[in-house]
Amino acid sequence: MTTLTLSPSLPCSPSKKHLPLRFIAHASTQLSPASLKQQLSHQKTGVIVIGAGLAGLATATRLNSQNIPFLLLEASDAVGGRVRTDVVDGFLLDRGFQIFITAYPEAQRLLDYQALDLRKFYSGARIYFDGRFHTVADPLCHFFDSVKSLTNPIGSVIDKLLIALTRIQVLRKSDDEIMRADEVPTIDLLKKIGFSDSIVERFFQPFFGGIFFDKELGTTSRLFDFIFKCLALGNNTLPAKGIGAIPNQLASKLPADSILLNTRVVSVGLDKDQNTSMPFVRVENGDILQSELGVIVAVEEPHVNELLAEINSIEPVQSKKPARSTVCLYFSADRDVIPVRDPVLFLNGSGKGIVNNMFFATNVAPSYGPPGKALVSVTLIGLFDDTSDHDLVDEVISELSGWFGGSMVGSWKHLRTYRIRYAQPNQCPPTNLMKNPQIGSGLYLCGDHLTSATFDGALASGRKAAEALLRDRAFIKV
Repeated sequence: MTTLTLSPSLPCSPSKKHLPLRFIAHASTQLSPASLKQQLSHQKTGVIVIGAGLAGLATATRLNSQNIPFLLLEASDAVGGRVRTDVVDGFLLDRGFQIFITAYPEAQRLLDYQALDLRKFYSGARIYFDGRFHTVADPLCHFFDSVKSLTNPIGSVIDKLLIALTRIQVLRKSDDEIMRADEVPTIDLLKKIGFSDSIVERFFQPFFGGIFFDKELGTTSRLFDFIFKCLALGNNTLPAKGIGAIPNQLASKLPADSILLNTRVVSVGLDKDQNTSMPFVRVENGDILQSELGVIVAVEEPHVNELLAEINSIEPVQSKKPARSTVCLYFSADRDVIPVRDPVLFLNGSGKGIVNNMFFATNVAPSYGPPGKALVSVTLIGLFDDTSDHDLVDEVISELSGWFGGSMVGSWKHLRTYRIRYAQPNQCPPTNLMKNPQIGSGLYLCGDHLTSATFDGALASGRKAAEALLRDRAFIKV
């Protein structure tokens, strides 16, 4: 077994410069309980952060801003967690349908939008219903399109006026008011506002169902209001280099030796026999690291209890609600024969079939595909465990042939299918989107399961966990 000594340890003062961490390998045999205690005191760092998704990266960013030594441990081969982009045959394939909304408040504070080279979607959608497409448009961005859409079958004129009224109402609320407001399922909120069944079924269910991965719209009205507000204030976008550019940008601003990839943590524990009550972590190869300031767990909700199983004093935190799942299929096509050039999202408003939404990613960001090629992204809600990848591809091709024509869709080449079992936490009421990140002495949680199931929720949760630790250790004022 190899043990890791991290040197230097915590600076004497938080005002000192963040000194780089060094890793020194020591050969050792299997440790006895007595020697384990001795080794624990030799393997220390200020803060250990488990998981380099958006929440873990935001935590590390906040710690780094205070010059606090930390070590960010990531089980996979890259940062990002669920926010990753793969390169396949020259195409950029995001791991699942993910859109970045520019009005996310936490993201605005943390990210360099210009460097991300954000490419905008059309502010609206094209909805497949009754054998043809109908446009729903934001009147502030596409006034004439919105006027022309007033009489289409995607809701009544009153429905479109209610959308404007709902927009005004959410803009009057602060984010804190939204997150603490009384809640109902989103579907109940829409009915209470007075929206007709036609616009709920043909627009809201495929559009917000695709955001929440919840076509029944049982998700809390708090999350609906927050997303609706962000959509009113910002644009739907994709980074030119893929959605993975967002975590990559955060990681690039951290000390190079503060992130350990391919390092899976198997448990977190407390060494009660020592003078300190700070937790330690055990990694898959048997190495043990002791924190001097605390441990912040930034993993997906289903894995939290696995890591904390050794600490009897902590109650299980995993939700009993089933996670939100999705399947995303990618196809390539010749760019000069796709049906549209607009960067628009297509929604299935027919109430039939398995496709929820789709778009031509290269219309939004041409860099998502090689020259002359188009990238097609298709999203299904649910996991479709009983259907093979091959059968799913056939069913999607058959369904979209009804949208765009069999000769065109039949020429598409399947690139990859992503089945994402844990796409989002389930945030049906009752929810608490303002959870305390501290769950024990020196132990903190962060992730979108503690706040809102959004990019912004993950980023904000990471910052809040770091700040809770810093307040507890008197590095920042309450």
